[in-house]
Amino acid sequence: MADTTLSARLLTWHAVHGRHGLPWQQDRTPYRVWLSEIMLQQTQVGTVIPYFERFVAHYPEVAALAAAVEDEVLHLWSGLGYYSRARNLHRCAQLVMTRHGGEFPTDIDALVALPGIGRSTAAAILAQACEQPHAILDGNVKRVLSRYHAVAGWPGESAVEKRLWQFAEQHMPRHDVCNYTQAIMDLGATRCTRSRPRCGECPLAADCAALASGRVAEFPASRPKRVMPRRSTLFLVIDNEAGEVLLERRPASGIWGGLWCFPELTDESALSTRLIALGLKDGKIVARLTPIAHSFTHFHLEITPLRVRTDTRALTVREGDALRWHSPADSTKIGLSAPVTRLLASLR
Repeated sequence: MADTTLSARLLTWHAVHGRHGLPWQQDRTPYRVWLSEIMLQQTQVGTVIPYFERFVAHYPEVAALAAAVEDEVLHLWSGLGYYSRARNLHRCAQLVMTRHGGEFPTDIDALVALPGIGRSTAAAILAQACEQPHAILDGNVKRVLSRYHAVAGWPGESAVEKRLWQFAEQHMPRHDVCNYTQAIMDLGATRCTRSRPRCGECPLAADCAALASGRVAEFPASRPKRVMPRRSTLFLVIDNEAGEVLLERRPASGIWGGLWCFPELTDESALSTRLIALGLKDGKIVARLTPIAHSFTHFHLEITPLRVRTDTRALTVREGDALRWHSPADSTKIGLSAPVTRLLASLR
């Protein structure tokens, strides 16, 4: 049976203090809610808003996104990170068209079966677009519930997450679920923040177990510390007589999956072999460009761009190849990672 005390207080608070002007809150269709939820994974609202607005301007409905060229989707996503989200987004749109007649399913299990949609994302879509009472558990909600119930442990651990899901279900109301879902997310994003929480403005402060014990900063527990490894790679900057640079499409899996990138090399001694594999003749390194530092969630990467001189006249690049010539000033809409975009800008 649902505990409506928490939800009632949150709904009252949200009516006055919640966020009501976010772009995905207008015309709350399953498509728009889904798009926002995918973008908001691991990403702040302020960063997401311009990306969301560009996406819906280009692809106002799921049919338009499904029919898009993947490169165009990745181009619009460029800079938002976690590019598997963009590929899953595109694939999911295609499956909604082919399997579900262009309509997002309203059954939570059918939604979770689609690529890139987990339990919390599916629940958010159904709660906000269809008023179905499904509990969500994103990062903000985990933090609120961890503190309110003083749940020990890192929420990434399965046992801790299971307990938080139980509380999320317990507090889920049966009515006004759209506003409640937004309310608990807003509380975590604007009051029950990771650092410097504003407990004096929280509608749940009177019953918050962490606040009562003076241990708000201890909840939720942090991820166990680990040393972030450092890796290095070399970008080969190879240009032709027209001033275009050679780009190579990365494999669909792994970092920057499916994006266009400068050919990579891990060891300068393998330059000749790498050039031949690209269909080029032997060449030499003529300059080292300014290194680029880039961090992922699980390691730091240092990129050293090497300008390489080689005979490119024999290389034929065809449409559909994993290679392409690209002008640094070209506005063609292709998917590029942030470091590649920065390097291209420096070459203009």
